Amino acid sequence: MNLRINSEYGTLRAVLMHRPGKEIDRLTPYNKEFLLFEDVPYLEALQKEHDAFSNLIKESTGAHVYQLRELLIRVLYDKEILFKLLQESLKRSTHTHLAADILERYSTAECAGILTAGLKVHELRRKMPKLDAGELMEYAFLIAPCPNLYFQRDPMALTPGGIIFSSMKMEGRQREADLLRTIFENHPEFKDHVNPLYPNNGQANPPSIEGGDVIILSHEAVAIGNSERTDEKAIYQAAKALLGEGTVQRVYEVHLPEKRNYMHLDTVFTILDENLVLTYPDAMNAVLKTSCYTLKEIQGDKVHIKREVLKESLLTVLEREIPHLEVLATADGNPDYSLREQWFDGANVFAIGPRRVISYNRNLHTNRALRNMGVEVLEIPSSELSRGLGGPRCMTMPLSRARV
Repeated sequence: MNLRINSEYGTLRAVLMHRPGKEIDRLTPYNKEFLLFEDVPYLEALQKEHDAFSNLIKESTGAHVYQLRELLIRVLYDKEILFKLLQESLKRSTHTHLAADILERYSTAECAGILTAGLKVHELRRKMPKLDAGELMEYAFLIAPCPNLYFQRDPMALTPGGIIFSSMKMEGRQREADLLRTIFENHPEFKDHVNPLYPNNGQANPPSIEGGDVIILSHEAVAIGNSERTDEKAIYQAAKALLGEGTVQRVYEVHLPEKRNYMHLDTVFTILDENLVLTYPDAMNAVLKTSCYTLKEIQGDKVHIKREVLKESLLTVLEREIPHLEVLATADGNPDYSLREQWFDGANVFAIGPRRVISYNRNLHTNRALRNMGVEVLEIPSSELSRGLGGPRCMTMPLSRARV
């Protein structure tokens, strides 16, 4: 495993997922917006659906499914790493001084749970009866939970040239990216294979970029969405690193409308084979501006790139990059069903091999259209998984695929 991927559809060999846990039970109708969630799922049913998803991946591909919790616990055996993560997690509540107390009173596995599911004042008080929580009330969070953590696509992105570690737009999700970077830079199975492209070492407050906005178009090109979650400056820096590394020749910046259902580029389209793309037509028609970054020159350790603003739609870019392109619209273009199924990420299927995808069972019309195009569609239950407004691609971070 070299932690580089050259396509979106090569046969899956390894993938990272996170089984939803106690962090979901932290959601209430009153805090869900603060915690950047759309609804209040039923955890037990959510776990059953997620288990069905991960089991289907194993059975249909033989791929190894890594679970984030297991990897995190292994890394946290290093107490220096654990202490640092606890301190960073306590910053928002201004109680960083409690990191040593938590480290002393909880096991490594319990600390892993705290870092993902959060910690409330009254919970720590059970271990520390004399806890001084300042102005915080008993049920306030000392460490906030990460209910979006089962969307593993967002905290980083693997590319042909290495890893883009996300700088999350919303402060409440930044700890997800911190956890992923800590795992990959320190876990014995991965640390010697990490080639970080973004952010630059030591860069403070890097511009935001999220993994769902990064899509590999071909052996020579990568697209990055300029969305409500990914900034132009981050795209420029990531493009500079990618082009300087030399594995791709073009990086496209795709300007998305700032709408909730176009949050990331992978909600607009996904690539299912060397010439087949599944799209949400309304979004494709709305994307009328793209830019192309190419390498200008390399002088010593300085990389210079140039940017050309294209008066072309995303569809035109795809047609140029993907020969003999076939485009399939969600719900086969039916405007009513397409709108409905896009709300549940109809265009966000997970390719496990060429023309083999995993899709939500609720997206009936899109799944039928895919099958009519010769795509093998494996369905997963989705009553609870879909409440977070993310699809099968959003929930998976491929770590290894067969080269195509």
